[in-house]
Amino acid sequence: MSSSESAIGGTNSEPQPSSIETTGFNKQRRYFLIGASAAVGGVGIGFAAVPFVASWSPSAKARALGAPVTLDISKLRPGEMLGPTPAWRGQPIFVVNRQPDALERLEAPNDDLADPDSDNGEMQPEYAKNPWRSKRPEIGVYIGLCTHLGCSPKPFFAVEPEPFDANWQGGFFCPCHGSRFDMAGRVVKGVPAPDNLPVPPYRFVSDTVLIIGEDEGSA
Repeated sequence: MSSSESAIGGTNSEPQPSSIETTGFNKQRRYFLIGASAAVGGVGIGFAAVPFVASWSPSAKARALGAPVTLDISKLRPGEMLGPTPAWRGQPIFVVNRQPDALERLEAPNDDLADPDSDNGEMQPEYAKNPWRSKRPEIGVYIGLCTHLGCSPKPFFAVEPEPFDANWQGGFFCPCHGSRFDMAGRVVKGVPAPDNLPVPPYRFVSDTVLIIGEDEGSA
């Protein structure tokens, strides 16, 4: 599995989105949300540093045991991704704010996908069994582990030719063995990964705050 080591450092500056270059793949600029809130510590995991509101989050030990994790997505702009966030059950979480054109592509028929209708019910809750695999079309929440051998896929959201796919329509690419997923985490046919990216249980407590690890009515 690709490394995802966390480095914690304090900062009092207003966090800003950062452009990340993914080495080995034409240096396309990738955008991640660097801040969830001002005046809180920053958490850098692997290729992105993602601060979180420490007072809202349980301890690392509690998270490993499955305690819910609260996330503030108020600064997550369209086309950006928050993640990997503090892990839930030891697994990184991706939160994506998808642009309208990405939603249109997800709703269109796509014969290149192995499970376009999310028929494998083990990979998402029932409320995520839709073209976006999410409660709200624009906000996608996924466990950031490839279903092949558990590497962490990288976001390639721009619609442009890539070395791994000349007709790339945006999504996630696993650098370990070449598996590809669309912007809803649906796996492409003919790659090592057997299933779509998992969707964890989650619920919104407001328009900008969500809890990973709880369904509606579990609070």
